[in-house]
Amino acid sequence: MVSQLDSLKAQSLVVADTGDPAAIERYRPVDATTNPSLILKAFELPDYQPLIDEVLDEARREGRHDADQLERIVDRLSVGIGSEIAQRIPGRVSTEVAAKYSFDTQASIRKAHELVERYDALGVGRDRVLIKLASTWEGIRAAEVLEGEGIQCNLTLLFSEAQAQACFDAGVFLVSPFVGRVTDWYQKETGQTFGPDDDPGVQFVRQVCERADRGGYDTVVMGASFRTPEQVLALAGCPRLTISPALLETLDAREGGIDAQVRFRRPPARPAPALDESTFRWRHNQDPMAIDKLAEGIRRFADDQACLEDLIADRLTG
Repeated sequence: MVSQLDSLKAQSLVVADTGDPAAIERYRPVDATTNPSLILKAFELPDYQPLIDEVLDEARREGRHDADQLERIVDRLSVGIGSEIAQRIPGRVSTEVAAKYSFDTQASIRKAHELVERYDALGVGRDRVLIKLASTWEGIRAAEVLEGEGIQCNLTLLFSEAQAQACFDAGVFLVSPFVGRVTDWYQKETGQTFGPDDDPGVQFVRQVCERADRGGYDTVVMGASFRTPEQVLALAGCPRLTISPALLETLDAREGGIDAQVRFRRPPARPAPALDESTFRWRHNQDPMAIDKLAEGIRRFADDQACLEDLIADRLTG
């Protein structure tokens, strides 16, 4: 009997939301990702200890332990781990620009160039890499420039229709609208629990898919941040879904076929008017959930980066 995971793979391209080599080998996703949270977890995985030791030994020889050096070490680890992941998947690995650059277009572009150059030095071409940026106005503008240079991007922390439209306008390769964090906000605000079909996070991602389909945009939609297997299955048919190992395991253990819940019909394209900055900011500002969750997400990624840099500093001096 086919598993729900195998059936899901026939509907959507599955991405592993993990850097764990064992999970990647087991579930064989097409794409995978790295970020400071996952690199923190990598410090506990035996497979990455030789790489971590090599990067830290190189840093000790350089003899500098200031903030810039710690950031560069994080970049080396991100790219090193991403390169190892790339050897285990047929598709792309997403690598994140530090959250502190979320409101600085030029700094985001420079950091993206550095990451791509590091990958290239390790033999991983830009066609195997997605640069991951927060869906702020500045992050979207950085992505527009990078896409024009042939560096494709994954726009994350996407919570509003304004963010989605601006990403479509910019021609970014992929957007990651969040499911679970949207639902978390509405559950906290209303005290309600939701089934798959009335789940606000599921509904939001379906709306982003419908907007992409109606406008004829080439941007790939990838549902992200799932809390339950039911949320995942409710988005079967979304072009890509990035799923944690725990949920992949649950879906792999369940038997039965599933039907697509999201369908792209490709009607005659009717793109919406492009957003200028003031319209983007106004429309995004009208959604209190999106305001809260974007700010929280950037802070959370920044906190994880700081924890990772503290851990590296301890290892360097210990």
